[in-house]
Amino acid sequence: MEGLNKAMNNYIDDLLGPRDPRVKGWLFLDNYIPTFVFTVLYLLIVWLGPKYMKNKQPVACRGILVVYNTALTLLSLYMFYELVTGVWEGGYNVICQDTHSGGDADMKITRVLWWYYFSKLIEFMDTFFFILRKNNHQITILHVYHHASMLNIWWFVMNWVPCGHSYFGATLNSFIHVLMYSYYGLSAVPALRPYLWWKKYITQCQLTQFVLTMTQTSCAMWWPCKFPMGWLYFQNCYMITLIILFANFYIQTYMKKTSSKRKEYQNGSTSSVNGYTKNGSSLDNNVKQRKQRRD
Repeated sequence: MEGLNKAMNNYIDDLLGPRDPRVKGWLFLDNYIPTFVFTVLYLLIVWLGPKYMKNKQPVACRGILVVYNTALTLLSLYMFYELVTGVWEGGYNVICQDTHSGGDADMKITRVLWWYYFSKLIEFMDTFFFILRKNNHQITILHVYHHASMLNIWWFVMNWVPCGHSYFGATLNSFIHVLMYSYYGLSAVPALRPYLWWKKYITQCQLTQFVLTMTQTSCAMWWPCKFPMGWLYFQNCYMITLIILFANFYIQTYMKKTSSKRKEYQNGSTSSVNGYTKNGSSLDNNVKQRKQRRD
């Protein structure tokens, strides 16, 4: 195993150059193999989990979900606060910030971004809960791609650019995750579900986050600092993939459903005559039935 780690490290170091020595010895960062193994195990569970659960009853997980989502909400809030205060203390440039001019704030941000990297491993549990609850329709290409890629990307970020310009996307994402995981935590309580109205807007916030990150990264390309240019190009390419996938999800989930509901309403109104539909039932009865179904 040690020989494999050494061979992998030598290959990666030859490809990307020397690592940032400030994170040497940090948990999971010295060798890529653990992160890679976690990802492979994740993908195996995504593939085999639904097959295993096929003939089994779904697991409610209600209490665990409340605790899990509350914990991730608090962790995201902590990371957001620490990143914002670190950027302020280090006098970071919003347009472009290198990785060595922020003084002590650089180390503060590096420590927080390690937690951000580690949180991507914790978030694999999102998918595992979907599998246990047999919510397989939520295990989409977008979901798996996003979860699997983020852990690996942030292993590389932490080893080569663990502060500076790397803070921006993580700060926005931590804020979005406060909204998202608080929503998931509350939705695990059935009595609260009728009062949760902001799921649609979470996706809009995510898309806004990607556009803002692309804009800020593009500014760093036009007005560069000492932050490595290759990382900026990679980040913009990754943001493009997320914008495409999230935009497609938003269209399929919200816009097409709204359009189909309008068509159903229009068809229903034109097929009625004198308060009765074609099958002879009154519109009043139809309204009552619809209300019952919503409850």
